[in-house]
Amino acid sequence: MPYPKQMVEPMREELTQLGVKELRTADEVDAAFDEAQDETMLLVINSVCGCAAGNARPAVAKAQEATDQQPDRYVTVFAGQDLEATERAREYLAGIPPSSPFFALFRDGEPVYLVERKHIEGRNANVIAGDLVEAFETYCTDEDPPADAPTRPAVTESGGGNGLPSSFQSIT
Repeated sequence: MPYPKQMVEPMREELTQLGVKELRTADEVDAAFDEAQDETMLLVINSVCGCAAGNARPAVAKAQEATDQQPDRYVTVFAGQDLEATERAREYLAGIPPSSPFFALFRDGEPVYLVERKHIEGRNANVIAGDLVEAFETYCTDEDPPADAPTRPAVTESGGGNGLPSSFQSIT
């Protein structure tokens, strides 16, 4: 069941005020992907969770300010709210486990750089914005990316390598 509209509207506006196009139906998702076949596009899977509010959404704004190299398009779906649109967007990410919040940079219709929830939790917005800037400067150009171009943030695990974000390390 979707979250109440009045609860998520401010969370939507954090992205739409940055020029991120909101996709609320499967047809809108398909149209966005069709239009971006020869371009770059950042897909943001928005969420109500605290890491989306404190880190993911602010990281988009910071990345937009930090570099002139930007994706041709920014789009978003809202997990837990726009269920059909979110499900369709995840179909373009075959083999990648669903998570939210989540970023996927697409180039010529293919995902080339991913920031999953596990790369967001326990990291601040400035660091996540740095990940996005690195991706934008690598993939949002007319040049072919280098063969060793990153496809995910280089996140080192701390505390025993148990896969938990740093904010949860003390409870293991």
